[in-house]
Amino acid sequence: MPRPIAPSARRDAFERDGFLVLPGFVSAASCLALKRRAEELVDAFDPEAHRSIFSTHEQTRTSDDYFLASGDKVRFFYEEGALGPDGRLRVPKERALNKIAHAMHDLDPVFDRFSRTPALAALTAELGLARPVLVQSMYIFKQPHIGGEVVCHQDATFLYTEPMTVTGLWFALEDATIENGCLWVVPGGHRQGLKKRFLRDARGNTRFEVLDPVPLVEDGAFPLEVPAGTLVVLHGLLPHRSEENRSAQSRHAYTVHVVEADAHYAADNWLQRPDLPLRGFS
Repeated sequence: MPRPIAPSARRDAFERDGFLVLPGFVSAASCLALKRRAEELVDAFDPEAHRSIFSTHEQTRTSDDYFLASGDKVRFFYEEGALGPDGRLRVPKERALNKIAHAMHDLDPVFDRFSRTPALAALTAELGLARPVLVQSMYIFKQPHIGGEVVCHQDATFLYTEPMTVTGLWFALEDATIENGCLWVVPGGHRQGLKKRFLRDARGNTRFEVLDPVPLVEDGAFPLEVPAGTLVVLHGLLPHRSEENRSAQSRHAYTVHVVEADAHYAADNWLQRPDLPLRGFS
């Protein structure tokens, strides 16, 4: 794991490497409170209500209406390996979900408190965001044995602003290891530029628009094995990924993405919030 970085050096390190690793940023009690709230949400979720699968391999195929209308809601998405050919769950619902998304930070008081703290406001200001607003949140389960791969990508592909301002705040709620699917990052890879965009077309479907046909260079990628309570900050152009979890240990994480309020948020971004205005850290 990278060595802790002094606050005075954080912005320089972030601009150089495209990421920061901040161990102990949130307490064990805060991690546990978020995990317990997620458990409550799952307990109340009716698995017969909707069975939308989240996959980074065929995202245009799995981007159904339930997914596309989730920007201002709290919705539940399954792992590909959780459903059998007949559509029935192969595992209990609490072991079947890929994630809960995408507006818990605005609609749920527990997630709101976790997502909006003076420490996060100070950190984003330190990194150069003048008026950050929280655009999406995801509780990611990375389930034992069936936790799916997240292919190498750049967050700006999905949350495009002009200029590029999206920044990811990834919280390890459990220890993240190579075995259970920790993040892999490409130091300095954010200088490659944006390769493609994931957007809605005029008919309401989704597609990828290639901006640069040269593939992302993943040479030099290394794993971020981090303990629970660690915050990983990700530049919007940084290539990063996570592998499948075939271990018996889950890897719960919580992610919030912020953008600059004064930047232009593209009208054809897949994530839209027509009835829920964006808010900052206050």
